[in-house]
Amino acid sequence: MFNRRQFLATSGAAASLALGTSWATAQRTSPNEQIGLAVIGLGGRGSGLMNVFRRFSDVRIVALAEPDQERLAKAGKSVPDAVQTQDMMDIIDRPDVDAVVIATSNHWHCLAAIRACKAGKDVYVEKPLGHNLYEQEQLVKAARKYDRMVQMGTQQRSSPIQARAKQVLHQDKLIGDLQHVVVSRIGERKPIGKRSEPLQVASTVDYDQWIGPAPDQPIYRNNLQYDWHWDWNTGNGEMGNWGVHVLDDALNVAMLDKAGFPSAVQSAGMRAEWDDAGNTPNTQVAYFENSVLPMSMLLSNIVPADPLVEGAHNDGFGTGYTVFGEGGRLCGSRGHWRVFDNDGKLIEELKGPEGMGRHQRDFLDAVRTRDQSKLTAEVERGHISTAWCQLASIAALEGEASSSGLQSDAAGRWSDLVEGYQEQIKNVSPNVTATPPGRVEVDSKTGAVKQLTSENAQQLVHRTYRTSEWAAEFEV
Repeated sequence: MFNRRQFLATSGAAASLALGTSWATAQRTSPNEQIGLAVIGLGGRGSGLMNVFRRFSDVRIVALAEPDQERLAKAGKSVPDAVQTQDMMDIIDRPDVDAVVIATSNHWHCLAAIRACKAGKDVYVEKPLGHNLYEQEQLVKAARKYDRMVQMGTQQRSSPIQARAKQVLHQDKLIGDLQHVVVSRIGERKPIGKRSEPLQVASTVDYDQWIGPAPDQPIYRNNLQYDWHWDWNTGNGEMGNWGVHVLDDALNVAMLDKAGFPSAVQSAGMRAEWDDAGNTPNTQVAYFENSVLPMSMLLSNIVPADPLVEGAHNDGFGTGYTVFGEGGRLCGSRGHWRVFDNDGKLIEELKGPEGMGRHQRDFLDAVRTRDQSKLTAEVERGHISTAWCQLASIAALEGEASSSGLQSDAAGRWSDLVEGYQEQIKNVSPNVTATPPGRVEVDSKTGAVKQLTSENAQQLVHRTYRTSEWAAEFEV
């Protein structure tokens, strides 16, 4: 078995070999020649993506990698000719693999993608782009250094209806000059349990491959899979889960991707009501200072969340965003928006596909043509959008450590949102004081955080890895 140490020692040679057979240099010109794909991570999302990609006639699924043998075997039934392994290093440098699809847990996203770039493969990686800012920056460097096509899985960017939403706001100006954006994710979840003894991982899981670069910490939740989202060691909470989708959509439609990084972020969040093994917020608010359009954000996994949503005016779109203008508002997300005037009269309703299928096709077209402009969620764009969410989490963790004080925006929307957050916490946990907001200053050109006091917040900038050997793999 080709192990990680061998990869570190021979990655340069492997990259040269792979580049010699990749679409970038082999000049495969036949339109009938298939693109060989490897899928890494085969939970619900990875298996779903595999099925989307294999519908294309110019794609062949040649390899599957997943540490959980049961998941691997289940996915493999759909593509019996594909190589199956619990270790991605067994397949990542195969000459018949042109590109990889990554749908692992968050803490693996960037390293799996960096490995693929070094091996000369193009990459489709699920959102969020990475687990922390440093890893994302390294992946951008790897994509540039090895001339790779790297697309993040924010599929709404490939929805054709987005062009009409942009036209409504920026050309037709149906709601006048834009004033503010409120992004929301209101979706009920349940506690993940809290064991008295650490979880015993099933023998069918190669846990060394599963935990990868993250510190090997005992797990006290009930389930290994999926609920890793709610543990900072492997996930990024709801802010890094659904938050990336809706915030990225707002940055694209409302701001036309002109904002770059925010200049400062204020956020407050906590895990309210539930006594479980999770440590990421289930209730959070954030305010992003930037050069284009004021943006605030709210999320709650506890419903109802009336104190939070009252100011969103999102017309029932619990997951979406509202763009406020001087003459009305646009609310919705992805493939569905409604436009209202200031009297609440519906002006226009927009509906269309959310982008699944087309987003993956855009990636394949970029792989085939080597035309980066075909990527609708290119890696650098993915880094910026994910960074907004990371920065909100960093600010919230700063608030946990030591409140930097509430600094309101000029219109008072942020202070109103904090009041709604505090009321929501009081409603669900009457005997608990809401965690105060923290604030971080950011270099709007580079995304660098200027000063932190919280060690937990620092882990979302540049984390501590399991060993120095694992840390070295992120170097580009």
